[in-house]
Amino acid sequence: MGNAVHDKDSQLSYLKNRLNMFLEVIDSMDPESTDVDDIDRLIQMLDDLEIKQNQFKKDWKDEE
Repeated sequence: MGNAVHDKDSQLSYLKNRLNMFLEVIDSMDPESTDVDDIDRLIQMLDDLEIKQNQFKKDWKDEE
């Protein structure tokens, strides 16, 4: 995922892929062995996703 995404379709695909990755991580977690560090990583993933979403949203507004 190191390539820059500039067009709206690629950006939307990027967000969907990242959200799917997040859901896969959650599905793979064992509630009995999950610790605070695991939760912190989930929160960081969501924060990163929100940052990208905001960047893309700004790009989409600039295109209008």
